[in-house]
Order: sequence, then structure tokens, then C-alpha cells
Amino acid sequence: MADSEPGIGKKILSFFINESTEPTQVTPVPEAPAEQPKPAAAPTVPNVAGTANVDRKFVEHFVDLLEKANLPGPDYFEFKQALQSMDSLGLGEEKQFQAAWASFKAMGGVKDNSILKTSADQYLAILNKDRESFLKDVEKAIKERVGSLTDEVKKLEDNNLAYAQEIANLQKKIDDNKNRLGQISGEVSEQSAKLNANRDSFEITYHSFVEQINSDLNKINQYLK
Repeated sequence: MADSEPGIGKKILSFFINESTEPTQVTPVPEAPAEQPKPAAAPTVPNVAGTANVDRKFVEHFVDLLEKANLPGPDYFEFKQALQSMDSLGLGEEKQFQAAWASFKAMGGVKDNSILKTSADQYLAILNKDRESFLKDVEKAIKERVGSLTDEVKKLEDNNLAYAQEIANLQKKIDDNKNRLGQISGEVSEQSAKLNANRDSFEITYHSFVEQINSDLNKINQYLK
């Protein structure tokens, strides 16, 4: 029945991650009080190729992005669905691609594989544009959060040089500023760790998507001549 068919988003999800595996959650090891806490690891899932564990949050972000960009009519994703359906037939990789291509052509009367290359390139362009936007946002956040703290460190250190000349009256201010400098050191480490961990997680997930699509394109070029 039509109601039992998974939506395009669910299908796209299955192209890039192994949904049969529960998300992996790394439990942080308690640290000594003197050490700065590290950001908790994000839940991850293995990608279909088995080459990396990718961040579930970013997987869902990319799937939503590709779902909204899905082109009308048969294209790369419909071919990918046909290819996925060949997994249980015990065919070699080349035969799987050729059988999926035959099935795909029957969908909409497609005669050559240019639609696969064109649509896959469009999806890669969408992923790349999103990556560029994300990295700009990360850099902006680093400058705003860490940069302001660094500026504060410089200002306080300059002030301390002046306060040191008025030891009798300004000793309290010097002590207060030293305490704040200690706090800022922890804040810089914490904010940098969070932002860099988020960027690294995004990069792993992004490259997993791009590698999967590029791998399919290579095989399309190799097998569908």
C-alpha cells in the first residue's frame, strides 16, 4: 500500500548510514577537578560504506537538505534506490549497477546516464554550498566568542601594568583582575573545544556524503558506458 512506502527523506537516509545500528554514544570519563571539562561526544552512526562513524545530527541535517532539493522525476536518488534494491540478489558490483540502470531506465524512459551525473553534481553543489556557509558561521562564532575573551585578556594585562604603579591603592583591583584572567583561560579552552569539535564532526559527516556520491559517480562512469 502507498501508506507503507517510506518517504524520500527516509530513503535518502538509508543511502548514507546503516540504520540497523543503534547510535553510538561515547560516555565521557570523569576527570580530576583541576582539568577543564571536555564537550560530550555526539551520538554517531556508521555510514553505509563502513568507513566512518558520522554525527547523527549532521546526517539528519544533510538528509533534510537533500530531501528539500530533490529534483522532480527520476534522477540520481531514484537510481540509488534501484541500486539499493539489488543488494539481496547476490550480484557482483558491476552487475548490480547494470541491473539498477535497466530498472531505472524503465521508470521514465531515460536513454542515457547523463541525468545521473547531472543530478548527482547538483546535489554535490548543494552540499558544498551548505558546507561553505556552515564553516563561515563557525569562524564567525570563534571570532565573536573567543576573540572577545582574547581582547579582554589584553586589556586586563595592560591595566595591570598601570595598577602595579599604584600598589597601595590599586592592589585590590590587580588581584581581582588576576582572578578574572584565570576564569577567562578556562572559558577560552571550553569555547574553542566545543566549536572545533562541532566543526570536526560536521567535516567527517560532509566528507562521508561526498565520498559516497563520488564513489557512485565513478562506478556510473565505469559501468554504465
